[in-house]
Amino acid sequence: MPAVYLSRREMLKRTVVAGAAAAWPSVTYGRGAAAARMAGQSGATSFGTLTATEGATLEAIVGRLIPSDEAGPGALEAGAARYIDRALAGALASLLPVYRAGLAALDRYAEAERGGRFAALDPADQDALLAALESDAAPGFTPSASAFFELLRTHTIEGTFSDPAYGGNANFAGWVLIGYPGLRTSVPPDLQRIDRMPPVRQVSAYDFPAFAAARARRTGGG
Repeated sequence: MPAVYLSRREMLKRTVVAGAAAAWPSVTYGRGAAAARMAGQSGATSFGTLTATEGATLEAIVGRLIPSDEAGPGALEAGAARYIDRALAGALASLLPVYRAGLAALDRYAEAERGGRFAALDPADQDALLAALESDAAPGFTPSASAFFELLRTHTIEGTFSDPAYGGNANFAGWVLIGYPGLRTSVPPDLQRIDRMPPVRQVSAYDFPAFAAARARRTGGG
């Protein structure tokens, strides 16, 4: 795997924790956090916005941007593709044409350069193509390959580390990866000690009654 991807994963592990819990998009889904987590455990992603072909390409992308390794699961296992698919029907709906055009352009580029769709290629070839996107060396993207790459990277990070109620961070894989101990509604002195980590409490924000009530008011009880 090229060094650019190893360094990116290490960077995520070191820096995302500060913003992980706060990076919640302004979109509401009509299902509880527990149900979302069960969906994250169900195996293959069922896409509701993207087509099966688009979804396969997206899953292959997120799987290389934050790959699984000896440190644990990566973006694919965390359900980042599911997060993006759901958001494209809500808060990110205006970007659906951009995603569809970009995913199709990537598959065309993969066919031209490596003889197959992106999802069918081996990891080394996938990494090489993503590196070309990142450096804006791939043709056929509007407005540019690097702009699409940055979009993919941003949303992959969100889907890996945001609250699992939004469809990603399945089984809290992202929070475990960066050592985030979980949400707290209060932080007493014992949890502020610098000589030890606070106990792990991996729960969705929507598992707290105050947040659940707020969502119920916004959605009419859904």
